[in-house]
Amino acid sequence: MPRRIDAHHHLWDLTRREQPWMDGPWAEPIRRTFTPDDLAPHLDAHGIGATVVVQSSSSVEETRELLALAGGSDRIAGVVGWAGLTDPGVGEVLAELAAGPGGDRLVGLRHQVQDEPDPRWLDREDARRGLAAVADAGLVYDLLVTPRELPAAIGAVRELPQVRFVLDHAAKPPVASGERDLWARQLTSLAALPNVDCKLSGLVTEADWDGWKPDQVLPYARHVLDAFGPGRVLFGSDWPVCLLAATYEEVVSLAERATLHLGEDERAAVFGGNAARAYGLRP
Repeated sequence: MPRRIDAHHHLWDLTRREQPWMDGPWAEPIRRTFTPDDLAPHLDAHGIGATVVVQSSSSVEETRELLALAGGSDRIAGVVGWAGLTDPGVGEVLAELAAGPGGDRLVGLRHQVQDEPDPRWLDREDARRGLAAVADAGLVYDLLVTPRELPAAIGAVRELPQVRFVLDHAAKPPVASGERDLWARQLTSLAALPNVDCKLSGLVTEADWDGWKPDQVLPYARHVLDAFGPGRVLFGSDWPVCLLAATYEEVVSLAERATLHLGEDERAAVFGGNAARAYGLRP
């Protein structure tokens, strides 16, 4: 695989569909279409040769579009899409997506668990059945949770050892408040399970968007590395969502600072090798 991989970014075209989660003035800086051409200069500047694009709406149609986009790209190595996890026919939907244009780039599935009213949503029988179907399809499941949903996520990862999980955004720790103890204990418990990796991504948007400092964010990033070890941490930019709080360059710089204490091979794993392994990305 290329030397560096951005394991988490988004693309959306607002002329095709709205993004319902952009539900207030706070979203104005990113309320526009973002394309691969917009991202390319940032990737070039940091020697990033491949990416994983992640769904941003609960839409099978969006997933089809992302797969088709990936199929025509020499840079998008993987797509983490969306399908109804609790749908009894989710396995058939995944098979249909894999057989369609760009289907060989489908590497994972994600659901916005953080938006479910029930913090134990992942305990539901239909959700667990869907997670098993993801594994049966040979795909990874991306966990989009906050500390509120982490206990249920820990239970799902523990009780479904056949499923390969990747935790997005380190479960969104409360960086802005500076609180760390509860999140850190929960993250350590999750990291003790061998079938889960963690993305070093999304931390700047959990900080004070207008006033964050690297020294406020770095303790959270370093705990991720301590808990999971450099062999199970994946760098992701969370672009363009990160633009609410930081530039692409600032996100990369923060990750580089967090990994300064690692050896060269360990940094290479965080910035690419672990993503290639976790998602089974092909050269």
